[in-house]
Amino acid sequence: MRRVWATAFALPLFFLSIASGQSSPAFHEKRQLSSDLEVGGELAGLPAESTRYLTRDELLAMPQVSFTVKDDSNFTGPTKIDGVRLEDLARLVGADSSADMVVAICDDGYRANYPHSYLTAHHPVLVLSANGQPPIGWPKDAHDHSFDMGPYMISHQHFSPSFKVLSHVDEAQIPWGVVRLEFRREKVVLGAIAPRGPHARDREVQDGFRIAQQNCFRCHNSGSEGGQKSGRSWEFLSALAEKSPAYFSGYIRNPAAKNPSAQMPANPQYDDATLAALTEYFKAFSEPKKP
Repeated sequence: MRRVWATAFALPLFFLSIASGQSSPAFHEKRQLSSDLEVGGELAGLPAESTRYLTRDELLAMPQVSFTVKDDSNFTGPTKIDGVRLEDLARLVGADSSADMVVAICDDGYRANYPHSYLTAHHPVLVLSANGQPPIGWPKDAHDHSFDMGPYMISHQHFSPSFKVLSHVDEAQIPWGVVRLEFRREKVVLGAIAPRGPHARDREVQDGFRIAQQNCFRCHNSGSEGGQKSGRSWEFLSALAEKSPAYFSGYIRNPAAKNPSAQMPANPQYDDATLAALTEYFKAFSEPKKP
């Protein structure tokens, strides 16, 4: 009955502000339940750096997509997914027209970044139910089998890589434990890690930049941008690449060989050219900005 109530009554209430000509829905300024989704970034009509909340029922009242996913590594077999496309969610929450990127932030500081090209190529979905179950009925994480994957996760109906840079192939961004979505300007977010100095436009540096955007930026931060999970900043990585390039590239390929307690996943698929591109990119990032 609760799901029926949400569909029949919450939908008109949720979209009331949009129907009346306002630019954003009736967000909550304070959290109602632990399952509420934090929303931030460039939201039309709201001050910069505002945080608002949407309840699970309000998300369930939005137009849903349903499909069976077979290639999501978070699940052990075919799984029926119901949820809201991030592109639709941006429109429904009144994201500013300049916000061409979605950033999903997880409870452990991990971030998945969805630039415009990724959104249009893969149409990621904020998962609300899996095999008809709310988050409490979802399986544990696929790695350690010890963590709840709620309150939200992101999946795709089917993922087919849309680009390849050297030996880095476009990867599915499928985080779990998602607690916050930010609707941001891609130029600002990625600008925080743009290469600097006289070698910034070199092909090798640009290749490394493209790879780092999708891989390294999930766990490592530059200031307030990027993941906060690793505790090692972009500046730290840059200094390491400059001072110890061989150690740096070896760590990327096989962290445990350099540090047995390393939490970072290995990248055995990266060939020497790919590691060189990443090293040159991080070295370029440490160079002074042009005056």
